[in-house]
Amino acid sequence: MGSLPQITADTQHRHHHQNPHINEQTLTNLFKSQQTHLNFFFNNLNFSQTLKFTQTLLAASLSGTTIFFTGVGKSGFVANKLSQTLISLGIRSAFLSPMDALHGDIGILGCDDVVVFLSKSGNTEELIRLAPCAKAKGAYLIAVTSVENNSLMGLCDMNVNLPLERELCPFDLAPVTSTAIQMVFGDTVAIALMGARNLTREEYAANHPAGRIGKSLIFKVKDVMKRGEELPLCRGGDLIMDQLCELTSKGCGCLLVINESHHLIGTFTDGDLRRTLKASGEGIFKLSVGEMCNRNPRTIGPESMAVDAMQKMESPPSPVQFLPVVNEANVLIGIVTLHGLVSAGL
Repeated sequence: MGSLPQITADTQHRHHHQNPHINEQTLTNLFKSQQTHLNFFFNNLNFSQTLKFTQTLLAASLSGTTIFFTGVGKSGFVANKLSQTLISLGIRSAFLSPMDALHGDIGILGCDDVVVFLSKSGNTEELIRLAPCAKAKGAYLIAVTSVENNSLMGLCDMNVNLPLERELCPFDLAPVTSTAIQMVFGDTVAIALMGARNLTREEYAANHPAGRIGKSLIFKVKDVMKRGEELPLCRGGDLIMDQLCELTSKGCGCLLVINESHHLIGTFTDGDLRRTLKASGEGIFKLSVGEMCNRNPRTIGPESMAVDAMQKMESPPSPVQFLPVVNEANVLIGIVTLHGLVSAGL
């Protein structure tokens, strides 16, 4: 094994005092070069190979076997990410560390499992050592590489070539373009599997219960609305000035005007109060809520998705801060506020 070049103190001192900088043209050229390298991948990808690869993973996912991804270094990070993507789609998958596999973890492999080897060169020592061991366990091996006629190809059952023009790195060494095309390739195949398996929004949401993704797909209006004693209720005949406490104390910024049967008549907001006071002056003391309320407010049903409520609040002609929640008979059952939606993480 050869010796590594030494980095002297003078070299470090020189780099530190060169006052490095990046100008816009340099950065623009780099992005354009990367785009060219990625286009080379797209223009030269063998779609017959890609289809066979995708169909193999689909068959594995439908049979209940596990799809393992493995790789070393940066390719290992991509392999781990692609495995996590499949898991999020409800597909049995896992990342298999080459080193750990050779020291016992290969025991997780079962007959007919699939192992996808990600490697730019296809000559990585750890993967070459792992391949025959995985083969002996009865697994189906797939090499996804970018260098033609590599060692890993001869050890696997299927080979997929990811065309690589060169790395963006000026030395053509740092794996920045090769890992980018690995990620694009794997993620695109994952979405193909998602479509082939007819994964529904509800099934996807079930795998993402936390975070904004899950909440936007799971939470319904009834899950985040205020109800009962939290509602700022009044009747149409009530005087505006008698309802100021109700208007301000419930934190909704409005009054929900109902009749004896609890049907929604309209809404009266703190903005309506200011406008009425400006227009009527002392006459406001004699005005009822029913006379000044908005009798055609935006409403929403309890089974609607919470994210749809937010979109409805923000829709033209002007945004609103709340939506009364009514059933099919226009009976008021709650209110959903923008503050409540944001607090819920939507």
